[in-house]
Amino acid sequence: MHGIFASWRATLLYLLAWVMLGLLLAAMLAVSGAGWGESVLFAVPLALMYAYATGFSAYYVCRAYPLDRRRPLAIAGGIGATAACAAALWCAIGAAWNSLLAALAPHGYVAVASPPVLATMFGLGVILYVLAAAVNYLSIEAERARQLETQRLQMTLAARDAELRMLRAQVDPHFLFNSLNSISALTSFDPAAARAMTLRLADFFRHTLGLRADRMVTLDTELQLVRDFIAIEQVRYGDRLRFDAVVDPAAATCVLPPMLLQPLAENAVKHGIGRMIGPGSIRIEAARAGSLLRIRVENDVDPDDAGDAGGTGTGLGLVNVRQRLAAAHGHEAHAHWTREGGRFVVELALPATPHTIPTIDGA
Repeated sequence: MHGIFASWRATLLYLLAWVMLGLLLAAMLAVSGAGWGESVLFAVPLALMYAYATGFSAYYVCRAYPLDRRRPLAIAGGIGATAACAAALWCAIGAAWNSLLAALAPHGYVAVASPPVLATMFGLGVILYVLAAAVNYLSIEAERARQLETQRLQMTLAARDAELRMLRAQVDPHFLFNSLNSISALTSFDPAAARAMTLRLADFFRHTLGLRADRMVTLDTELQLVRDFIAIEQVRYGDRLRFDAVVDPAAATCVLPPMLLQPLAENAVKHGIGRMIGPGSIRIEAARAGSLLRIRVENDVDPDDAGDAGGTGTGLGLVNVRQRLAAAHGHEAHAHWTREGGRFVVELALPATPHTIPTIDGA
């Protein structure tokens, strides 16, 4: 089905409106002197017949004269000519229907289809056809708007998926190489630790490869990914790298875009702790403040390092986080970062959405 008849609700409302029009026409005939029974028997079936005729015919005429590809005069001419033909045919059918009723009930039916009545039907038929065409144009434009919105959402989803693949590809290759070197070194004096690190590294990459752009993850799940990453790096940095996470239980079940915090932790290690001679720490705090989920990621930096110690090197990581938040939540989310002495702080705020949708939990 299509146009006005695209759904049973729309069809029911459309036919109900035409029944009311048929009863209105019957009332006009009754006022002019015809009986109520004859008027209803004549007008209502004709109204329903014209309803189907105009519904289907106007849809195809609107398709033949699209608003965006035809000139207004051509559209008006095409619809006007079709409306006149449809109204004339309706009047002819009305006259035939009136004759049939008179023939079937010669002594109980008073003919109501006089020339003035048929002339009124013709004018009314033209107006109703034009109205049906207008409704079909609205239906066609609404459907096109829905299709455009669907395409936009599909393109957005494809962009997010490509962005997530890019994030997975951007996991610092040095992290993998250094982890493998650490595993190689451990095998000579601590095979058990080497095996544990290998398993943790496998879990980390299995988790990241299982993430999907169209599914949010819980904050607790994202933090587990960060913990796996930090645990692997602690094998290389030892006591120089400390990690702490303070998360409100109400915030742990909120959802956020996948791989939102892990790049921040990676940058904090590479451009923060990695540039320091002494030990340093990374701390993540998360709490739910009303309708917002607030996350704070901070790490130690070398006070004498004037570079971008925020953990991005070029700053693209933080910009990417801000863009992903904007893509997911629009103006309802924001990301800010600043350097406070020997600490670099990133603050995120996004809608606190509870875990009510399917998420990826390490698969």
